[in-house]
Amino acid sequence: MSLFTADELTAIALSLKVASVAALASLPFGIALGWVLARKRFPGKSLLDALIHLPLVLPPVVVGYVLLVNFGNQGVIGKFLASIGIDFAFRWTGAALASAIMGFPLMVRAIRLSIEATDRRLEQAAATLGASPWRVFRTITLPLAWPGIVAGAVLAFAKALGEFGATITFVSNIPGETQTLSSAIYGLLQVPGGESGIWRLAIVAVGISLLALLLSEWLTRRQREDEVH
Repeated sequence: MSLFTADELTAIALSLKVASVAALASLPFGIALGWVLARKRFPGKSLLDALIHLPLVLPPVVVGYVLLVNFGNQGVIGKFLASIGIDFAFRWTGAALASAIMGFPLMVRAIRLSIEATDRRLEQAAATLGASPWRVFRTITLPLAWPGIVAGAVLAFAKALGEFGATITFVSNIPGETQTLSSAIYGLLQVPGGESGIWRLAIVAVGISLLALLLSEWLTRRQREDEVH
C-alpha cells in the first residue's frame, strides 16, 4: 500500500517539475544579471538591484496578480503568447513562471556574491594576453564562480518548491495541472479529515527543501575553502 494517494504523488511530481523548470529557465538570466551587478558600474544600477529584489518584499499575491493581468488570457502579453501557442494562465508553465520570479532574487544575489568573490586579477591577466571578454567570462569567471551559481540555482529551486501566494493567484489550484505541494496542502486544509495528508506532504516539502539548503550551504563552504587555498 502506497504511503501517498495518487493526487498527492501527482502534486509532489508537479512541484519538482515546476521548481526544476523555474530554476533552470531563470539561470541564464540570473548569471547575466549577477555578472552585470558584480562587474559593471552604470547609472541606475541601484534601481536595477532594487527591482530584482522587489519580489522578496512584495506580497506574493501582488506578484501573482500582476502576472495574471499581463500574462492572463486577456492580458496584452498573454494574448500575444497565446497566438503563437504559448499559454501561462492556469497552466503548470504559469506556476513555473511565478515560482521563477519569486526565487530569482535569491539566485541573483548568490551569483553576484560569488562573482564578486573571484579574483579579478586573473580576468585582467587573461584579457592582457588577448582573450576576448566572452572568453574571459567563459574560461575564468564561470569556473571560479560555479559553486555560487549552483548554490543560487538550488536556492531558487527551494524557493520555487514552497511558493504559494503568487502561484495560486496566477494559475489557481487545479489538480493535475497547477496543484503543487503548497496548494495541495492548502486544499487539504479545507477538507475535514485532511490532517494526515497535510502531514505527509509537509514532511516531503521539508525534506526536499532541507536537502536543497544543505547542498547550497555545502557549495558555498566549498567555494570559500577554494578561495583560501
